[in-house]
Amino acid sequence: MQREQSAGLIIFRKEPKSKENKFLLLHREAHEQYKESWDFPKGLVDPGETPKDTAKREATEEAGITQLKILPIFKEVIYFFYRKGEELISKEVIYFLAETSQKEIKVSYEHSSGSWFTYEEALKKLTFKNAKDLLKKANKFLEKPQQATLSP
Repeated sequence: MQREQSAGLIIFRKEPKSKENKFLLLHREAHEQYKESWDFPKGLVDPGETPKDTAKREATEEAGITQLKILPIFKEVIYFFYRKGEELISKEVIYFLAETSQKEIKVSYEHSSGSWFTYEEALKKLTFKNAKDLLKKANKFLEKPQQATLSP
């Protein structure tokens, strides 16, 4: 069985007037082995790259987000299987939580659109249960004031 490792970011920005966090989600239309989905930016870890480096690269490539501050401590890993043709793939995806001040999104060819959503909107929009669980954990983490300290 083939194994893959990917990394991604749960990206949020603070709304100055409401003080509510908005979360970035990307929409992918169904094609090849992918079904239509709303999800966080993520991608395969390249040789010699750390998962954090991959997550930052993917945020830039997929959404045009370059101003990122990854929050310390928060790191979640999910595992799942999927089929690529006849082959079963074991997938590990490492997620980090990052804040940005960027509002504008520049979506790559891999996605059809992207947008910022409130926590409740994002929870409804996300396609996969494991992504919904990640968002719940990230939101709970952000609600703890001592946890929301940004890394340098």
